[in-house]
Amino acid sequence: MPRPHYNRILLKLSGEALMGDGQFGIDPQTTARLAREVAAAKEAGHELCLVVGGGNIFRGLAAAAKGFDRTSADYMGMLATVMNALAVQNALEQIGQDTRVLSAIPMDTVCEPYIRRRAVRHMERGRIVIFAAGTGNPYFTTDTAAALRAAEMGCDALFKGTSVDGVYDADPNKVAGATRYETLSYNRVLSDNLKVMDASAVALCRDNAIPIIVFNIREQGNLATVLAGSGTATTVKQEGEA
Repeated sequence: MPRPHYNRILLKLSGEALMGDGQFGIDPQTTARLAREVAAAKEAGHELCLVVGGGNIFRGLAAAAKGFDRTSADYMGMLATVMNALAVQNALEQIGQDTRVLSAIPMDTVCEPYIRRRAVRHMERGRIVIFAAGTGNPYFTTDTAAALRAAEMGCDALFKGTSVDGVYDADPNKVAGATRYETLSYNRVLSDNLKVMDASAVALCRDNAIPIIVFNIREQGNLATVLAGSGTATTVKQEGEA
C-alpha cells in the first residue's frame, strides 16, 4: 500500500550524511545535493523543518567513553550540529530557498534562538527551518531533539534519512539474508530494541502519534519519491493503524 501524504514534516539527517565519501567533516557537493532534495520537497508543497546531527564532526557519547566529561562532550556535540545547520542553510540559500536556523543554545550573532512560536511562524511563511544544538541539554541525542521538535511543530511525520532503505531484523551490511520491515509498531521497535532511533525518541513519537519513516537519503531523488508515497522505506506507527 502507498504511504499517506504528509504535509508538514521534520527531516532528521545524521551528520554523516554530509560527509559524502569522506571520513570526516562536511562535503560541499554532498551538502548541495541534499539541499536540492530538500528544495524539491518544498517545491512539491511540503512544509519542512530539519534536524541535523553532528557525528561527522564530534560525537559526545564516543568522546565520553574515551574520558571526556559527558556533559562537556555533549555540549561540544551540540556545537557541531550548529556548524552542520549553517552548512545546510548556506547550501539551501544558494539555490534560492528562504531558511532560518534556530538554536537551542542562544548564539545571537550566528543564528536565532529557538522559540517555538517563532519557529511555527517561520514555517507558516514558507521558510525551511533548521533546528540546531539538539534540545540544548546534555544526555539527549539529536534523535530525541528531532522527535521533540516534530511534536512541537505539529508535524505529520518524522522522516529519518539514513544509509539503508529501512529497518531490518539484522544489519543488512553484515547479514546477507536480513529482512526489511515494511511497517513496525512503536512498541515492537522498543521491545525488540531495533535501532531506528533511541528509545526516548520512539516513545515521544508514539505518545504524540507521529509516524517515523526510515529511508535511504544517500540515494539521489529518494526523498521526493518517499514523500510521494512510493519508494522503499519502513514506517513506524501505531499498531493496527492503516
